[in-house]
Amino acid sequence: MSALKLRMMAGALALLAFEPISLAWGQQATLPAGRPEALQTTGTPGAPNATTTVDGRVLPNPPAPFAGRIDLNALQSAAAWAPRIVPPKGAPNILLIMTDDVGFAAPSTFGGVIPTPSLDRIANAGLRYTNFHSTALCSPTRAALITGKNHHSVGFGVVAEQSTGFPGYNATIGPENATIGRILIENGYRTAWIGKNHNTPDYAQTQAGPFDQWPNGMGFEHYYGFNGGDTSQWQPNLFLNTTQIYPFQGNPKWNLITAMADDAIDWMDQLNSIDPSLPFFLYYVPGGTHAPHHPTPEWIDKIHAMHLFDGGWNKLRDTIFANQKKLGVIPQSAQLTAWPDGLLKSWDQLNDADRKLFIRQAEVYAAYLAYTDHEIGRVIQAVQDMGKLDNTLIIYISGDNGASAEGTLNGTPNEGLSFNGVDLPVDVQMKWYDAWGSDQTYPHMAVPWAWAFDTPFKWTKQIASYFGGTRQGMAISWPAVITDKGGIRNQFSHVIDIVPTLLEATGIPAPAVVDGVAQKPIEGTSLAYTFDKASAGVPTRHHTQYFEMFGMRALWHDGWMLSTPPLNMPWDLSGPGIPDPAGAFKWELYDTSKDWTQANDVAAANPAKLREMQDRLWTELASHQVLPLDSSLATRVVSPRPSVTAGRSEFDYSGRRLTGIPRSAAPNPLNTSYTIKADITVPEGGAEGMINTLGGRFGGYGLYLLKGKPVFVWNLLGLKEVRWEGPATLTAGKHSLEFDFAYDGLGFVTLAFNDTSGIGHGGTGTFKVDGAVVAEQKMDRTVPLLLPLDESFDIGADTLTGVTADYQVPFDFTGTIDSLRITLDPPKLTPEQEAGLKAKLDASLMKAND
Repeated sequence: MSALKLRMMAGALALLAFEPISLAWGQQATLPAGRPEALQTTGTPGAPNATTTVDGRVLPNPPAPFAGRIDLNALQSAAAWAPRIVPPKGAPNILLIMTDDVGFAAPSTFGGVIPTPSLDRIANAGLRYTNFHSTALCSPTRAALITGKNHHSVGFGVVAEQSTGFPGYNATIGPENATIGRILIENGYRTAWIGKNHNTPDYAQTQAGPFDQWPNGMGFEHYYGFNGGDTSQWQPNLFLNTTQIYPFQGNPKWNLITAMADDAIDWMDQLNSIDPSLPFFLYYVPGGTHAPHHPTPEWIDKIHAMHLFDGGWNKLRDTIFANQKKLGVIPQSAQLTAWPDGLLKSWDQLNDADRKLFIRQAEVYAAYLAYTDHEIGRVIQAVQDMGKLDNTLIIYISGDNGASAEGTLNGTPNEGLSFNGVDLPVDVQMKWYDAWGSDQTYPHMAVPWAWAFDTPFKWTKQIASYFGGTRQGMAISWPAVITDKGGIRNQFSHVIDIVPTLLEATGIPAPAVVDGVAQKPIEGTSLAYTFDKASAGVPTRHHTQYFEMFGMRALWHDGWMLSTPPLNMPWDLSGPGIPDPAGAFKWELYDTSKDWTQANDVAAANPAKLREMQDRLWTELASHQVLPLDSSLATRVVSPRPSVTAGRSEFDYSGRRLTGIPRSAAPNPLNTSYTIKADITVPEGGAEGMINTLGGRFGGYGLYLLKGKPVFVWNLLGLKEVRWEGPATLTAGKHSLEFDFAYDGLGFVTLAFNDTSGIGHGGTGTFKVDGAVVAEQKMDRTVPLLLPLDESFDIGADTLTGVTADYQVPFDFTGTIDSLRITLDPPKLTPEQEAGLKAKLDASLMKAND
């Protein structure tokens, strides 16, 4: 071989050399000793059919060295492919299901009267878990579920819409907390997230991204769902990956619950058709039964015919309690906690009109749960039809927190009313009676139903210190492994235990480093130790668990439960927070080894244990990013965040058609003076259509042309419509439309002083056409806190629901929008006003500390 050829080969081979990847702390990645399954390979090494499992502690997996031979010419060289990464041998497919806002006692599987045959199916084929817990709220539970870490540890101390600039509350799952989707996809799984998201910060939900906090950026290849806390099931704010879609337009019978099941089945079928050996992880989380309760009419009719709720909520609790003991999902010694007289009315205190409405509310809720469970059953059946049920680990969690009390004491035809402090009397609600559950409502049920659906416990969603807020029924089946069919497991467990369970079941380790970032340790405990029949009664391995939500705190430790009773009711969503949540709460203590339901406070008889538990709790709170404590609710939703609107008061849009912008990225017209000015061109023959809108059927504004005449309308939460109209049809040519609103109150700034006095005031609206005033009127009140969470800001169309019955969506504008300018002019406090608010806050803090 010539010297030139030798030099050429040496140079070429040098290009193929690489250094071993180093961990963040300087250690080199090596294959683990004692884990032979990580070395499993199939096929011929270097051939296209070669596969291998990987170490998994450093993700992405470091590239394998080239296994072939390179000479100067291909004919004298040997090609080799890197093996395709697959999970360890025998790793199951995974179907992780979770419903929303379902109390422990709602489904038939855990003693309820609402039929849930799909949950029954999983429980009867596998195991019922009776002592499994959530965080008491949606986003936090979901963040803990997909990371295996406590909700504050991953930035989700509250829901995404309430994020604040503290590490435990910023609604950001950082790179140090890789999700189970990311872990599994790097180990050879195909991954999908179908249903509710609620783990993307609301300020990052625009089509401009960034998308690292969307499901696609967190390890899920396929995403079909909605990003916020809730959405209409008839006209949802729906995304396919990062693209907004509108499959419901022109299809009035379309419903998201069915559409999600269809998408899940299509995704699995596609994988199976391409390659039946591809392992899948499907995270399937429909929005049922979070408000709005939107079942199809057929399901409402089915449940109505069963007359499940005619006896009322007190009788329902008794029925459920008896069922639970028969099923063995609560101990025979368990006590039914007392009905909260003084807080909630008993059924026998109601008149006939009350009972009629409340029964309707419960029937629609029950129809929604039964419908959701039915569609889940279709997904499970699809797994069986593909012949994959035997080696599919199915985890079906019934609810991400307790039943919701956010419908107010009377229920509501529009959940947005609750968030704005409006509680409608029964006689007013009756006009929606026949439409309850349709797209003409955004309904929620009365609080006593939620309390009953949390039987035998007390309290509801939001209340992290009592099992009514945190106890979830769960069923797990894996026919190839779990043979104790219909078994019951009573070990204490928590939503953070699911990720370590999946990792142990698949044989995949928790990574130490992902994308060069050292990972926080998994905080949960695998439940795989409970799978064997011989392990049915073994002690729990999850020894300590803290709970915190809105300043309410609790600690479970080896059977003892330390709890703080709520001071703010979970149905009072719009009031100020507690000034001193760290010191304001009373403490209670329960021995849950003897008192399954927290019926008997034993704090007075156990002062030493009480103190021990308090000390342990504060240690847990400090070590999991829980501090500082914050008890505020809806007022926290309007806290400033780093969105694209942060710090801006002027917005100049080009006039192009722009739709689907989330509320969090739109100019906020609430509690401020503002101007909306549009320059348009009307073509020959006239124009109509939406120029600019924010909101929809259940609250918002719209600026549009109706048969050529300019209109500005405010929809006040579906209760009242205020209109400004131009008298004449606009001629062809250029025109200027301007709406000015002068707000009378002090605005959102008072909330910084824990004071709500500045919000919801009225003001005067002036509508101008080509500079001339054509309409002016005063609004006595305005929307105080929130417009609908699932609606959008649109220019040139209205894409979800219309703010008025004047038109049908999408109501495209048929002229040209040359420009659209929105200017906000928030009220500014005088020194005297600021001093007064500060003095009031200081006084409330002093009173709290007395």
